[in-house]
Amino acid sequence: MNAPGHEIAPLPAVILDPIVTAALAEDLGRGGDITSEALIDADHTSRLQLRPRRPGMLAGMDVLARVLDHVDPRIHLEGHRRDGERLQALEPIATLEGPTRPLLAAERTALNFLTRLSGIATLTRTMVDQLEGSRARLACTRKTTPGLRALEKRAVRLGGGVNHRLGLDDAMLIKDNHIAAVGSITEGLARARAQLGHLRMIELEVDTQEQLEEALITPPHAILLDNMSFDDLRRAVAMTRGRCLLTASGGIDARRLREIADTGVDLIAVGALTHSAPQLDIGLDSLD
Repeated sequence: MNAPGHEIAPLPAVILDPIVTAALAEDLGRGGDITSEALIDADHTSRLQLRPRRPGMLAGMDVLARVLDHVDPRIHLEGHRRDGERLQALEPIATLEGPTRPLLAAERTALNFLTRLSGIATLTRTMVDQLEGSRARLACTRKTTPGLRALEKRAVRLGGGVNHRLGLDDAMLIKDNHIAAVGSITEGLARARAQLGHLRMIELEVDTQEQLEEALITPPHAILLDNMSFDDLRRAVAMTRGRCLLTASGGIDARRLREIADTGVDLIAVGALTHSAPQLDIGLDSLD
């Protein structure tokens, strides 16, 4: 969970702009918003307001601002709520004012980002709240929408979760297919350590007690306990005795999240935070 008063910075334009440009190009196509151009005078202006249809967490105001600026910098965005804040149903998020044609051209792309990212933050917060009082932290995985990983990982943090790897170059994660290729956990860890930079970590995935025993001969920085029962997780915690971080992963049932936390693991990795989060329904309604 984020420290009190800690605000997560918006993503920089160098990350957001290529994503926003691709999304707008997909929607505007070769001819732009032909409906608005046919129906609405070029000098017509509007005031619109973003409101959630149900309670949730807000994420994506940074990308919303970039979408509007790309379509027409004359659009004024007045934010009433900030990323990472809880929302009540129908509570104003932001007011948009400017030329009507560009506002409507930007509407769907802006809402696609905002509803998707707020949905991820909302699901994350729901799960994080279940862990209150435990030592376990909730982590996302690399099961993200292609091209949107930076945005979705930030939304997880806004919901109170933490990020696992951002990509393959962040840290070493030795999985079952790696072990099958090199022959053993011991050999895999030896090769990883031989290539490891001093600021990088090694995490090893295990799914049996025998694999864990071998890994603990010379423990890596972290061990991922894959698809283990509650009893196996408790045994792993007892065997490890704090010598490395332990992450529970694999088919995590959100209804039993607290039981997993109570086994004593340090982290719980949940792919559903990004691959299965329902969108938060947000509408853009006229104030005129």
